[in-house]
Amino acid sequence: MSNILIIDDERAIRKTLGEILSYEGYKIEEASDGEEGLKKFREKVFDVVLCDIKMPKLDGIEFLDKAREANPDVPIIMISGHGTIETAVEAVKKGAFDYISKPPDLNRLLITLRNAMDKTSLVTETKVLKRKVSKVQEMIGDSPAIQRIKDTIEKVAPTEARVLITGENGVGKELVARWLHEKSNRANGPLIEVNCAAIPTELIESELFGHEKGSFTSAIKQRIGKFEQANGGTLFLDEIGDMSLSAQAKVLRALQEGKITRVGGDKEISVDVRVIAATNKDLLKEVEEKNFRLDLYHRLSVILIHVPSLNDRREDIPALVDKFLENICSEYGIAKKEIDKSGMDALKEYNWTGNIRELRNVVERLVILSGKTILREDVINNVIPR
Repeated sequence: MSNILIIDDERAIRKTLGEILSYEGYKIEEASDGEEGLKKFREKVFDVVLCDIKMPKLDGIEFLDKAREANPDVPIIMISGHGTIETAVEAVKKGAFDYISKPPDLNRLLITLRNAMDKTSLVTETKVLKRKVSKVQEMIGDSPAIQRIKDTIEKVAPTEARVLITGENGVGKELVARWLHEKSNRANGPLIEVNCAAIPTELIESELFGHEKGSFTSAIKQRIGKFEQANGGTLFLDEIGDMSLSAQAKVLRALQEGKITRVGGDKEISVDVRVIAATNKDLLKEVEEKNFRLDLYHRLSVILIHVPSLNDRREDIPALVDKFLENICSEYGIAKKEIDKSGMDALKEYNWTGNIRELRNVVERLVILSGKTILREDVINNVIPR
């Protein structure tokens, strides 16, 4: 049910419009002047606002200015019995969706409302689609560590150098890999991602190099592996520290010779692939413990990029929270919520063991459970373990 806010100092007009629109299936809230209307507008999300122009305390044009500052996506329809062409033009110039004279023609009012609702839906859908088609998320943060990473990406991406990205889970290693691909000469080619930790050891070789039909029991047809899929582009091997030694040997050969062989096949297939790898493990320690090949480590680590934990770049938390609030509130179709200084300070003091991934989940939780402004009490009650 769509929410409509009616702002008019004439009680009879509010009552008449409210009854008509309630009958049409809309949920109605009323305000008797511009100040009350602005307070309600800031506290709650409405689909459309019907606003009189001549009102005490805060007139309709002033309300329009302040409301569009708070949330420019909500259509505001101006209504007035004292209107002139000049007033209508001024209202539309300032961002009003439409202008209707009193007494309003019922059919025109309902058509204008439907059009305004359509606009609201389109704005929300457009924002969601823009995020979906956007190739790479923005890398948020201005801390020295993040600035170094951005500078390194600018220098390294256009080359063919292999890159090893290290850091804890949830710090954004995948995002760094995506930016390396996006800014490379291979940006028009595929970016193929493989989570080595998520694939069973016995299937990792088939996943990476493909297999021929009948090469093992469940191989009912030929499979093209990730190396071939990434031909002409970039292959991102995430959590490479979890790869089996036998698969490591084949990856090493692929890197050395630019050729692969499918499981169960004997034909060599040339591949043109740039490999970017990532891990949350200390690979040199894994080498000492005979879990990782030293020669593969040296092949992968031409360029090393370490992504710091969120605890090591707390100065970036406000920018990250602001971006997450914008995205999450947009996804939920509500006005962007704010967080006060005490709430932000509480987030900056928190121990982020799950890093940026955990921070986003926490912001989503706060959006759902908090009021219009997120306070320190909200953080303490809903985030910090007791």
